[in-house]
Amino acid sequence: MAEFPAKVRTQTSTPAGAPGPLPALRSLALDLGFLRSFLGLLMVVELVLGLLVWALVASTFYQPIPAYGWVMFVAVFFWLVTVILFVMYLLQLQMKLYMIPWPVVLVIFNAAATVLYVTAFITCSAAVQSPIRLPGDYNKRAAASFFACVVMIAYGASTFFSFQAWKGFGSNAATSQVTD
Repeated sequence: MAEFPAKVRTQTSTPAGAPGPLPALRSLALDLGFLRSFLGLLMVVELVLGLLVWALVASTFYQPIPAYGWVMFVAVFFWLVTVILFVMYLLQLQMKLYMIPWPVVLVIFNAAATVLYVTAFITCSAAVQSPIRLPGDYNKRAAASFFACVVMIAYGASTFFSFQAWKGFGSNAATSQVTD
């Protein structure tokens, strides 16, 4: 009986119902490399400038002008989807949903955002000189048009770089291998 403590190993664990982080959330990690990448930086630019577009339009009396309804829809919709994609890539959630072809999704999303932001920019620019305005509305609408143009360019650049990433341009076989 004297050798019993030397031969037995014990290990403590928490029960399955014990409070603590969810198993799926334990493996989440911030991908700071994504923030330093060109696509990550472009997403930050799209988020900041897209927020400016819809905040500037929302701060004017835009309701009687149907053109600004379209601008608001495009700006808010793509801002929200960009926030979702940014958080997904920042937390590497796209790795958990491996059955979705994320490079293709990004190309399609960025191309759609570019095309619809072209229409929003043109619409916003054409409606700057509307007969219904309050003092200061002209400057806010003009600024919204400018930022809509810059966001459109940012989404266009994202389309280009996400297409290159999807097709593997600029890489070789040794650097494009996935390691597990």
